[in-house]
Amino acid sequence: MPSRISDAVRDHSLLVDHKHLDLNLVNELPDSHAWTPLNDNPSGDSCTRESVPIIDLNDPNAQNLIGHACKTWGVFQVTKHGIPINLLNDIESAGMSLFSLPIQQKLKAARSPEGVSGYGVARISSFFPKRMWSEGFTIVGSPLEHARQLWPQDYTKFCDLIEEYEKEMKKLAGKLMWLMLGSLSLGITKEDVKWAGPKGDFKGAGAVLQLNYYPTCSDPNRAMGLPAHTDSTLLTILQQSNISGLQVLREGIGWVTVPPVHGALVVNVGDLLHILSNGSYPNVTHRAVVNRTQHRLSIAFLYGPPSSVQISPLSKLVDHGHLPLYRPVTWSEYLGTKAKLFNKALSSIRLCDSLNGFSNENDHNSVKIG
Repeated sequence: MPSRISDAVRDHSLLVDHKHLDLNLVNELPDSHAWTPLNDNPSGDSCTRESVPIIDLNDPNAQNLIGHACKTWGVFQVTKHGIPINLLNDIESAGMSLFSLPIQQKLKAARSPEGVSGYGVARISSFFPKRMWSEGFTIVGSPLEHARQLWPQDYTKFCDLIEEYEKEMKKLAGKLMWLMLGSLSLGITKEDVKWAGPKGDFKGAGAVLQLNYYPTCSDPNRAMGLPAHTDSTLLTILQQSNISGLQVLREGIGWVTVPPVHGALVVNVGDLLHILSNGSYPNVTHRAVVNRTQHRLSIAFLYGPPSSVQISPLSKLVDHGHLPLYRPVTWSEYLGTKAKLFNKALSSIRLCDSLNGFSNENDHNSVKIG
């Protein structure tokens, strides 16, 4: 049983095509990257009444606003979150500097076929017949080894920045966990989550930092930056650049764009928090589209429990009228299931439950990709 998230992710690494194309030099969309035109779902962009909630964490009612957003959307944006704006600007500048390097330089920091950290394509690539119009850089633990390859003479600045960013994000993630769990929607207390530790600070929690870059594309309607998926996390904190591209799937509406808000961070409910909430919080399906004239950068902080902790519906949310929807699963085991089944992973661990209207044969979060 892996004892660290780095070991857990590495043990369940996905096999992907590691051939790299310099997307910045491609003038026409190649067939290898040409997806079905993006009209497979009605767009929610024009529906002004349907927009992802934006919540000020200094609002006295923030906890219940967050609970309502989790229950109805599975995603929200937060402002006044305490992360210094200078730090957000610095990490964005560092990300753009990284992806602006020549392709030959970036490939010096490419992840190995069996590895997780480093430069490369999205880990979910193997599930799709077409390639994605994006490139990524994954950080699990220290980025020192790969930073030395990228900036042989000046790598410490990047490493120090990543360390500070992860420290601040982990602190925010712990705060958000209690706001999400303790709202009126769930009413969970620190006594209900033993693995959060005696101080309730989730000290043993794990995290992965993922930088994604979406270059301009000559035919954005037939390209895909990142296809529809849910996150294998408790929650994900996403920092967007000022270019739109993130879309979430809203039941009954279709794809809704999450517009960038200066200084705001997007928070997604992940698969494991969906399990903890016994299905009360939907694990939001989301994707990234690309732009004809502007590059886009996003930075995702993927937050999960200690890899050996059994995650299951919290006991307070289970009674004779609300049977548990899922069997216990560790993050390590779930990563392995996701690596094999992708968006069908939740269905595979769901318990048959006629009282709640779910069964193993129907996954309400499965998405057909054209």
